[in-house]
Amino acid sequence: MTEYDGASTAAIQRHYDLGNDFYALWLDKNQIYSCAMWSEQDTLEQAQLAKLDYLIAGARASGVKRVLDVGCGWGALLRRLAGVYGVEQAVGLTLSRAQYEHISAGSEPGVEARLENWIEHQPDEPYDAIISIGAFEHFAEYGMSRAERIAAYRTFFARCQEWLPTGGRLALQTIVKGNNTKMSRQTVRDLLFIIDRIFTESELPWLSEIFEASERLFDVITVTNDADDYARTCAAWRARMDARAAEARALVGDDAVADYQRYLTASSEAFSDRHIGLARIIFEKR
Repeated sequence: MTEYDGASTAAIQRHYDLGNDFYALWLDKNQIYSCAMWSEQDTLEQAQLAKLDYLIAGARASGVKRVLDVGCGWGALLRRLAGVYGVEQAVGLTLSRAQYEHISAGSEPGVEARLENWIEHQPDEPYDAIISIGAFEHFAEYGMSRAERIAAYRTFFARCQEWLPTGGRLALQTIVKGNNTKMSRQTVRDLLFIIDRIFTESELPWLSEIFEASERLFDVITVTNDADDYARTCAAWRARMDARAAEARALVGDDAVADYQRYLTASSEAFSDRHIGLARIIFEKR
């Protein structure tokens, strides 16, 4: 079996298994932990659903038989695919036991969660579409060279290519490194803090690395950089956490809340300043 070069299961669980009740305090009611897609007057909930709908449409996943969600979080996309868009079987992969148990405790028809790494996934039949939101950032470990990262990403694209029919689409949303490299010392410290304390063992891709890794496997249909959307999302999360800070501290402690407050504020500023970006890419197998 091909070796996995991304963040370990332990690193993923240290972050995402901090507590379902903790995340429920400051995420939207559907517990979507990724960048929303905002219109001016949207609530957080509306913006998050708009993001899901955009990626579902891009992947041409409405009304199909089988869709794979790589990095399915707490299952919001799976539930929307099955409950709103008529997908017969929405399969989600996660390395977080808390997320897996949350989804499995539900009774939504057509929704299936698996506690499984994508590199170990062996579907019984092809998927009609694949969607991955906020997981790609974990597919290469911090400190890998550019060539090593591209090789790791190419393994992912090759697997997706195998699982899709000709004309099948992959909708990908991921944070990417930004082109504004003139960082203040505080920004550098904040970003290193996020790597060290929040998303350990994970590395952000350059947009060029994604394209190189997918060459001759997929055509790029559309790509957008919606960094402002993520700046606004992180600011909204921080405001919601501040409003319920006492409850959050009771669940996870003062230090964890302080770490998350710093991470969300620093992330919002980094997106606004274009030190990091948010790529939404639609790929098609040809």
